[in-house]
Amino acid sequence: MIMGIKIKEVDTYIAKSAEFANPILNKIRILVHGACPDVEEKIKWSFPHFDYKGEMMCSMASFTHHCAFNFWKSSLMKDPAKILQRGDEKTAMGSFGQIKSLKDLPADKIFISYIKEAAKLNKDGVKLPSKPKSTQKKELIVPDFFLKAVRKNKTAYKTFEAFSYSHKKEYVEWVTEAKTEETRHNRLATTVEWLSEGKSRNWKYAKC
Repeated sequence: MIMGIKIKEVDTYIAKSAEFANPILNKIRILVHGACPDVEEKIKWSFPHFDYKGEMMCSMASFTHHCAFNFWKSSLMKDPAKILQRGDEKTAMGSFGQIKSLKDLPADKIFISYIKEAAKLNKDGVKLPSKPKSTQKKELIVPDFFLKAVRKNKTAYKTFEAFSYSHKKEYVEWVTEAKTEETRHNRLATTVEWLSEGKSRNWKYAKC
């Protein structure tokens, strides 16, 4: 059976936080461990997280004038008390907004019930839905001088046009980021040569 894990790094984090934040962070820590005895503490992105069943469950953080607490899967929680702020899961505002004193925390009974619900989501293996992939087509701005040079070689131009967005970008950035006119000219000549041979910018490192 996995037992709850507390780490010294969280003790240090709380101790180094502003004076107003100490009782808030300590209270949250006690409630999380009380509601989910097998929770594991971690430091991620420089602030305390509470993991359960190998997944992030919630986190807390201290800022200059307020604290924040986040349920990682707040968008999936029922929220019967209508207290969750369901914006970006990782904003400084947190699931309960800005917490400036203990009175800004939900009542213990409510807070504990929410923690238990969050733990159940992890226990049941419920995942956050994947973010939809953008359907917006990426457009690469290709300088006129670049296109003019490539178009002089029909094979090179045909290869460039057939390349993926990333392959085109590699060539364009390599040429345009040259620090001198001479270097840019040489890179452009090499680009045309390699494109005429059907090579990508990083062909030397491609797997055979």
